Amino acid sequence: MDYLFNALPMFQRVGAAAFKKDLRNTIALCTHLGDPQDQFRSIHVAGTNGKGSTSHALCAVLMQAGYKVGLYTSPHLKSFTERIKINGQEIPEKEVVDFVKEHKSFLDEIKPSFFEMTVGLAFWYFAKSKIDVAVIEVGMGGRLDSTNIINPQLTVITNIGWDHMQYLGNSLPEIAAEKAGIIKEGVPVVISQRQPETDDVFRKVSHEKNAPIYFAEDTFEVAPFENGTNGLRNYTIRNGALSYSLALDLLGDYQSFNLPGILQSIDLLKELGYHIQTREVRSAMMQVCSTTGLKGRWQVLSENPLTVCDTGHNENGLQIILKQISRTPHEHLFFVLGLVNDKDLRKVLSMLPKTAYYFFCQASIPRALEAETLAAMSENFGLRGEIEKDVNTAVEKARKKAGFKDMIFIGGSTFVVAEIKEL
Repeated sequence: MDYLFNALPMFQRVGAAAFKKDLRNTIALCTHLGDPQDQFRSIHVAGTNGKGSTSHALCAVLMQAGYKVGLYTSPHLKSFTERIKINGQEIPEKEVVDFVKEHKSFLDEIKPSFFEMTVGLAFWYFAKSKIDVAVIEVGMGGRLDSTNIINPQLTVITNIGWDHMQYLGNSLPEIAAEKAGIIKEGVPVVISQRQPETDDVFRKVSHEKNAPIYFAEDTFEVAPFENGTNGLRNYTIRNGALSYSLALDLLGDYQSFNLPGILQSIDLLKELGYHIQTREVRSAMMQVCSTTGLKGRWQVLSENPLTVCDTGHNENGLQIILKQISRTPHEHLFFVLGLVNDKDLRKVLSMLPKTAYYFFCQASIPRALEAETLAAMSENFGLRGEIEKDVNTAVEKARKKAGFKDMIFIGGSTFVVAEIKEL
């Protein structure tokens, strides 16, 4: 693990220095490994927001239907092994050790990035384990992402929003073009959300690639109607004349945007020959988190005061989170807030509620914005509070300050959520 984290640049920690603009290293590594990515079926999922939840939901459904399912996601929250799972079980540390031991001389030779190496490891482990199918989440973008050497049966693009503009482009159509890079010749593509700025980009690329395109919102209408029992969220689903309810253990409002793409993907997987029953879909959606280990999506940590964390960290994601906070009954609102230093901070800070009390913190990674800098910038936007660098100390202080009927939200960065000790 020291070798992986220290010898190779890691975007999660350092940002731009680890970003590679071509697939040569990934191709070289996978060629060296015997092209493991060609030894299993796969589903490829990209998007600005929602790709993690979508990937985990599809994995849960396929598992419930009896398939041996690989899941590759990033970044991890607590442990590196979270990135690579089979049927919800993280890759054993011994497999990571064996991979590094066996291939270290080649890794030293080509010097892949942390992400390139991790993708190779995932594909090697999936092939070795003889899985039935893998759900592969794009790391960033799509066209030049290391995962884009697979030949999937289905591609899914959840949505396009403002994130990583320094790498992907300065307009939504430009960003969409990068995400559309995962569309393959003849492979069906599902677009979870219709967006006027990007629909034509996807149409054009899918036409060029002879790839059938499905705008999921045209088929599936999704409306939340109440919180159910046992901590579930209920939705009404309409598909033409058919109407039914679906319960989900993912509680964030953002799932309303993800569900059309998930349901459309399941229909297409059935057409591709996967045996998936309606009862299996219902059962899987009620236990996505418990079966796949997904964390940090509107996760309720405790009640009285209500304490919630969420990994949403860009403009689109935070807008949805802030609306959900405003709809959640509470008296006073407290934020434990930390950001990374390569975001458009002014946009984020201008969105945040001025009535909340803030604890400005910073994650223990080089990319983290210093808490003092965050506090100073926040003051310009009328946000008041105090500096407490350590995430967990900030959470403790917020709990001491909050009353029984108040609410505490922890977020602003995936890496802040990752450091919550009770997660």
